[in-house]
Amino acid sequence: MVETDIQVTAADLYDYVLMHTYHGTSGIIGSTAGALFVVAGFLAQKWLLVIAGLVILLYLPITLYTKSKLQWSANEAFQKPLHYVLDDEGVTVSQGEVSESQSWEGMVKAVSTPRSIILYTSGRNASIFPKAQLGDQKDALIEVISTHMPPQKVKIRS
Repeated sequence: MVETDIQVTAADLYDYVLMHTYHGTSGIIGSTAGALFVVAGFLAQKWLLVIAGLVILLYLPITLYTKSKLQWSANEAFQKPLHYVLDDEGVTVSQGEVSESQSWEGMVKAVSTPRSIILYTSGRNASIFPKAQLGDQKDALIEVISTHMPPQKVKIRS
């Protein structure tokens, strides 16, 4: 069992959104198109293509940063710590008087970024565990997730 309090910051939310987007179709297509424009522009010495490619490459992360910051500041749930309990039954998250539980069978996947461990509770929603806040509980959290989820759903690198 792991029990921890997490205060999600705007930077943590941005890390999640970046990972989620760049591992999805729109992020892959956008990055590929932007890179192809830049390379084609350099090879053909068409500077307008290079500029278009750079705009495409920079648009998504800048937009995601802005949206993350706005979402973080507008959502009251991010302003206070979330209390997590991960046990044999599943994951329970609570804040104040509100509590919600989900069984391990309902978890979609678990992934990691250099900054966070992300536990997807649906295709778009996730619990974000910033590694800096986990401290020495990080390994225990990874073990609980790995023990209760099928290996093909767990893509966590320490």
